[in-house]
Amino acid sequence: MSTAAESVLRVEKGLADPEELAAITAVLLARAAAQPTAAPVHRGRSTAGWRRLERTPGFRAPHSWQG
Repeated sequence: MSTAAESVLRVEKGLADPEELAAITAVLLARAAAQPTAAPVHRGRSTAGWRRLERTPGFRAPHSWQG
């Protein structure tokens, strides 16, 4: 007959003591319960700093400042 503790964690390699299983369980539960930190405020531009050449008109005047 298996208990619930045997189905929660499984040791893949080596022999883990009950204290080691308790420690890793505590760490995993603490990580799962932790609140994520707030996302940093993005201060950059909302548009790209470069332009796509296929979206520009094909002809520019020779005296154009965009050149």
